[in-house]
Amino acid sequence: MKNICSLLIVLVACFCSCKTIKPVTKISPAPSREPVTLAADTPPAVNFSDQTTWLLGYFNLSQLTREPYSTWYIKGFDEYTLNTDVINKLLEINKDGVTIKIVMGTWCPDSRREVPRFMRVIDVWQFPVSKITFIGVDDAKQSPVGEYVSLDIMRVPTFIIYKNNIETGRIIENPTTSLEQDMVNILTGMKNNK
Repeated sequence: MKNICSLLIVLVACFCSCKTIKPVTKISPAPSREPVTLAADTPPAVNFSDQTTWLLGYFNLSQLTREPYSTWYIKGFDEYTLNTDVINKLLEINKDGVTIKIVMGTWCPDSRREVPRFMRVIDVWQFPVSKITFIGVDDAKQSPVGEYVSLDIMRVPTFIIYKNNIETGRIIENPTTSLEQDMVNILTGMKNNK
């Protein structure tokens, strides 16, 4: 027993003495960086997937031109390059009796891309915004609008063009050719957009 105790003491001493103690190196903190701050006029990023940002039901174009929607609306409107030849054809089309319904989701990237572009075409065509109905939907493509179910919306955005209250065609999600060409096709009776 005495030998075992002596052996334990020797082993403990060996293990303790085998440790090398290195001098602690001083770790200096990383150079401080200026904190990242947003400029006073730069709004924080908006999560359009958040339900509190959704426009549901009927709404006005003016709502898209205000925060937080104006961040994508104005940029998309201003940056859309129109096909001049097609716009000239569109300008020749009579607007009498034409009305439009735009069904969109502010949460939807396709809507945030195509609606400003569509409104740019509308602006150049000088079509009255008062003849456009805007309907916002949720991410299940439902809307608290009485007539909504009869619109049979499967994807957004959907631009429904009417002539004398009769649907003449739709642009669904993405244009077939371009927004302006699809509008010309619909309004002149070329049915490739229905």
